[in-house]
Amino acid sequence: QVQLVESGGGLVQAGGSLRLSCAATGRTFSRYAMGWFRQTPGKERELLASISSSGRSTYYADSVKGRFTISRDNAKNTMYLQMNSLKPEDTAVYYCAADRQSWVPAGYRNYDYWGQGTQVTVSS
Repeated sequence: QVQLVESGGGLVQAGGSLRLSCAATGRTFSRYAMGWFRQTPGKERELLASISSSGRSTYYADSVKGRFTISRDNAKNTMYLQMNSLKPEDTAVYYCAADRQSWVPAGYRNYDYWGQGTQVTVSS
């Protein structure tokens, strides 16, 4: 069992940056592929990025490619999402997720564990 806790959300002006963190409990974090999603009211949860257990393989959705960077520190049981050049349309609740596989294919959505989410609001 893995528990995930997101942090780092908040209010930022358009063009600004935020770094989200996802802290995981348990000793198996380094075995799991991880991902970041976001959701706005009335819309489906959107996959933003994913990273393999080793960190060597990453995937980005077109909507965030070139602006967001996913990374992980297995020694700290933590994953990150660096978000730059933020836009008002990036406003959403951001979730991290973990999968028991060490690698997931591009676009994979069926993660095993989910965090509770952190709100990101980008003002214009």
